[in-house]
Amino acid sequence: MFELSALGIGWVSLLMLGLMIALLLTGMQLAFVTGLVAVFAAIGWFGIDALGVVSSRVFSFVGSYVFLAVPMFVMMAALLDRSGIATDLFDAMKKVGRRLNGGVAVQTLLVAVVLASMSGVIGGETVLLGILALPQMLRLGYDRRLAIGTTAAGGALGTMLPPSIVIIIYGLTANVSIGDLFKASFLPAFMLAGFYILYVLIVAKLHPEKAPIPSAEELAADEAKDINYFKALFFPLLTVTFVLGSIYGGIASVTEASALGVVGIAVSAAIRGELTWSVVKDSAQATMRTCGMIIWIGIGATALVGVYNLMGGIDFVEQLILSLSNGSAIGTVLIMMAILLVLGMFLDWVGVALLTMPIFVPIISGLGLDPIWFGVVFTLNMQVSFLSPPFGPAAFYLKSVAPKDISLGEIFISLVPFIILQVIALALVITFPELALWWK
Repeated sequence: MFELSALGIGWVSLLMLGLMIALLLTGMQLAFVTGLVAVFAAIGWFGIDALGVVSSRVFSFVGSYVFLAVPMFVMMAALLDRSGIATDLFDAMKKVGRRLNGGVAVQTLLVAVVLASMSGVIGGETVLLGILALPQMLRLGYDRRLAIGTTAAGGALGTMLPPSIVIIIYGLTANVSIGDLFKASFLPAFMLAGFYILYVLIVAKLHPEKAPIPSAEELAADEAKDINYFKALFFPLLTVTFVLGSIYGGIASVTEASALGVVGIAVSAAIRGELTWSVVKDSAQATMRTCGMIIWIGIGATALVGVYNLMGGIDFVEQLILSLSNGSAIGTVLIMMAILLVLGMFLDWVGVALLTMPIFVPIISGLGLDPIWFGVVFTLNMQVSFLSPPFGPAAFYLKSVAPKDISLGEIFISLVPFIILQVIALALVITFPELALWWK
């Protein structure tokens, strides 16, 4: 019987990559592609007895205690999506954008920051902003591309801001403190949000017609609305304070804080009279769908990386990257960033993280670089992938609720300035690691 080991790890690596691409092109889900390739490689390299390695890797992944935080934060986002908390928050924040060119776009980004700090999931946040903010900006006469880009980019801030699910998955795969990752991502996330706000204000200053002030009638209508500011602002800010405050203060672990967040959102919705059986049921189903996707991708990717590691593949990739960069630390990081940017254009971020981080993080540690800092760099890179064509998730989420005359192509074109801002933020954090390690 022919054994794959006779080909050598280099040729087998190419064979596995080609097999993955071929299976993905058939429309097969990434989770099953990686699982099948893992089984093929295990049997071909080691024999049938190696299948026990695949099952043991799967068990170690799904049995992680910290992984419990993922469904909790997804549940928070689902409850937030189905309650009126976000709508009231947006209405209450209108004071920010009433008499300022670009003010409604700035208001949208500020609301996005608060929502991201409550949930850490981009899908629901992008859809919410697409329903609440985009129609209002278009009605006021905002430049279409500015309005579309602001909405989609703001909705994707959940990738960076704690309690980001992306950060949690990185912490699990890299085996580093998720609490430390939350601290490290805090400043770069606000820096990126600040870049967005600054860009909007500059465009509004140079071209006031692209971001007009609401008319007197619009302002009067807003003034006439009976907005309960305490109700609108208290519950979101209280939830953010409890969840992030308990993590940063060392009072609770990430898993415990995530459960506290679900309770906080549920209690808030109950006090507001919005916690119905239908809301709970829909939120639970949405949580199970999202987490099911993450778990299946994790199972396949973990099995593949485990088998590849036993084959000596990780050492092969390390030597390949180091030889291409001539051993330079910054060169190695830049090669990794290029690989992640390309993968992020075509694969789900969960698959990218679980496939690459077990290989990249040991290389980073071996070069004497901080894996916490690299986690922030990786998260910023994935922030780019959320907006980048051809499969940027934020664009597809926004398209699902945008007016019919807004095409997917127009959304991607509108996101170009924001992608440039993301790349600038990524370059700054790579050049100045202190932006992520300020708290040490």
